[in-house]
Amino acid sequence: MATSSKAKKKTVRLASGRKRARQDVKLNAANTALRSKFRTVIKNVQKAVTAGDKPKAADLFKTAQAVIDSVADKGIFHKNKAARHKSRLSAKIKALAA
Repeated sequence: MATSSKAKKKTVRLASGRKRARQDVKLNAANTALRSKFRTVIKNVQKAVTAGDKPKAADLFKTAQAVIDSVADKGIFHKNKAARHKSRLSAKIKALAA
């Protein structure tokens, strides 16, 4: 979803609204970066699982947990979504041992 494809937004008249619009640009960029990082750490763990590398997957999962929790704490994703992702990744890693 690129912002360039959206219709041109109206300019805000009030100073407080203009400030809010400026802040929204920064917040949107930060949230997008965190969302991207979230997806990346999950993909890294899944790649290690499909490769069958349990120690590497477990190590990546440890770092992924911190990222997933921080994204949930910031409200970018719901805490239940974060828990669901952690649970599924953990189950995949445990299944490698069998």
